[in-house]
Order: sequence, then structure tokens, then C-alpha cells
Amino acid sequence: MAKASYAPMFETVSGALNKINKKSPHAADQKMVLTTHRKAPTTSPDCSRVYLRDLNSVTRSTPVTAKETTIRTKFAAVSAAVNTRLHDTTKQADDLAAFNLQKDAANGKKTMKSYIWSLESAAYDEALNG
Repeated sequence: MAKASYAPMFETVSGALNKINKKSPHAADQKMVLTTHRKAPTTSPDCSRVYLRDLNSVTRSTPVTAKETTIRTKFAAVSAAVNTRLHDTTKQADDLAAFNLQKDAANGKKTMKSYIWSLESAAYDEALNG
């Protein structure tokens, strides 16, 4: 197995180094290069992995189900509502006060965005179910 030594400025290399351009006429000939780096307490110094994926492993082989479509629709709607609410200056003060009251509770949301997301998700579910 080959060993890779990284320059001192690169402590870790992780993620997609090269992606497949699906619109290219040569997409079938391209490879996606993925790397991972783990930091675990082991005796092995080999902690970097490199994977090559071709287009067939990236392309979905099953159709999108109705449940997935429902989840995607909800995500898109709630995401848009969260973005709108976070930039609405008329609600920011009230939202911040309500967030600060609940953030230290046992089930409280720890970030403002997750708090607003939970509110908008509940509002979406309520509007959908009645």
C-alpha cells in the first residue's frame, strides 16, 4: 500500500477532491476522488483513506419514493420559512427573547437557527394536518 505524506500546511485532507461533471459528455470516464482522515486512538499510523467512485456508483438506481418527495417538499418549505423569519426584523427581538428563555432547558435548542427551524417545522406540520 502506498503511503502519502502531506505538506505541513495540510494537517488533514478530507472530502471530495475531484467531482464528476455529470453534464460532461465524458462523465462516464471520470472518477470521483474522496478522501477521509480519522483521528482515533489506535496504534496504527495509517489514518488516511482514498476512494475512487465512478459515475455508476453516484447515479441513483431506484426511483424517488412518495415519502422522499414529501420529505423534500417539507424541507424546502421549512427552509424557505426559516430564512425568511431569520431576516424579518419585526420578529427578531421576540424570537431572540424566546430563544434565550428556552436554550438552557433540558430539551432546549442550542442555536437560534435550530430553534427557528423547530418552530417553522411545527407550523408546517400544523398547517398540513389541520
